[in-house]
Amino acid sequence: MHPGSIPGEASSFLGNRRRGPIRAVAVAHHASKAGQLNMNADFSERRVKMVDGQVRTTDVTDAAILSAMLSVPREEFVDSGQRELAYIDEDMRYGATADADQPRYLMEPSPFAKLAQLAEILSSDFVLDVGCGTGYSSAVLSRLASSVIALESDATLAAKATSTLSSLGNDNVVVVTAPLAAGYPSQAPYDVIFVGGSVEQVPEALLAQLKDGGRLVVVEGRGNAGVASVYLKAGAIVTARRAFNAAVKPLPGFNRTHEFEF
Repeated sequence: MHPGSIPGEASSFLGNRRRGPIRAVAVAHHASKAGQLNMNADFSERRVKMVDGQVRTTDVTDAAILSAMLSVPREEFVDSGQRELAYIDEDMRYGATADADQPRYLMEPSPFAKLAQLAEILSSDFVLDVGCGTGYSSAVLSRLASSVIALESDATLAAKATSTLSSLGNDNVVVVTAPLAAGYPSQAPYDVIFVGGSVEQVPEALLAQLKDGGRLVVVEGRGNAGVASVYLKAGAIVTARRAFNAAVKPLPGFNRTHEFEF
């Protein structure tokens, strides 16, 4: 008969042969749990420092954006070996992508927050997040809007985004995989289109997917020549307003179309 089927035998077996190992396992479990709690607390402190030191100081005053960036665990959207760097004030290259020849980046906190503020996202808005990467931007935007379509062209990044957003309970975000410059017309029109990287030019295909009164925010130009702009749609007319300088990493597929001259 298996030990434990008789009460006396079970207590004797555990008392004589397993008490030490069980106690050791319990101690190790509690130590591991305490370490995890300390790590989580450390990342929470880093989020506060990021918002206070990188975001508020660059004229981001929207309370909803600040609150969202304080609540979204940025460290969950990078590779395990990059977690310690998740809150630095620069763009972070993703460690794993489907196409190594097209490096992709998690946008620096400050320009990301300024772009989100420029979009003036309302709680009722339907948002297209172009180039969502591993999903951090979509997680933040989902706390500002009603729902988000997270568009990603890289299958590896899209899979990571789907997994992480699901584990964090972001149930108002849907990740889709398709070329970025084409947008996602099957779910259009959108109140807001957020372009998560710099482009050489904004395709007409994206502008066509805006609702009347919709806004598209984007950084146009490479490196220090980059300028953040907001495109506003009113009826059949789309106008653009330049807002601030921003140097962010480019998204693939947005190269300027060269016209032939005769």
